[in-house]
Amino acid sequence: MNKISFALLSLVLSIGVASAQAPERVRGTVAGVSGDTLAVKSGKGNVDIVLTDKTQYVYTQPIAIGDIKPGDFLGVTSQRAADGSLTAFEIRRFPKPVNPGHRPFDGRDDQTMTNATVSVYSASGRELVLSYEGGSQKVVISDKASISMLVPGQRSQLVPGAPVNLTARPGADGKLSALRIQVGSPGK
Repeated sequence: MNKISFALLSLVLSIGVASAQAPERVRGTVAGVSGDTLAVKSGKGNVDIVLTDKTQYVYTQPIAIGDIKPGDFLGVTSQRAADGSLTAFEIRRFPKPVNPGHRPFDGRDDQTMTNATVSVYSASGRELVLSYEGGSQKVVISDKASISMLVPGQRSQLVPGAPVNLTARPGADGKLSALRIQVGSPGK
């Protein structure tokens, strides 16, 4: 291969890699919205996110623990105790299965995320058995757990203090553009 062909191939590959950057996850609270820029106060500092006409919004609408039924698909964030038992502190009911499985949450060994179907639920004992391909997890629901379901949201719900969990893709200019924003009520 001659030098010009190699240089062109390298350029095409580098452009392809740059445009295919993986989405980033940002969690925090809304600091404010100015025009098409969402300011998020996260654990890693303040982050500006560009809002576009393609940004999807979902809202975490609170539900009662009794609204959970066998067959529901849940995303459950849990604290892992020294004995390996799991206590849920955040539960989201999804309208359809999303990324089933069980994994560490945010790279931490003491917290997990389980996206799975409820196979057994005991409201009195506040226990869930969540099943996914290749396994299952027993989870006890904390008295202080946040329990909600995801419903369509809107940009107007991005108010100061509202918790957000979003995915954004870096653009060629280095700015993050929101793909999907999950927003909750302030103080939740």
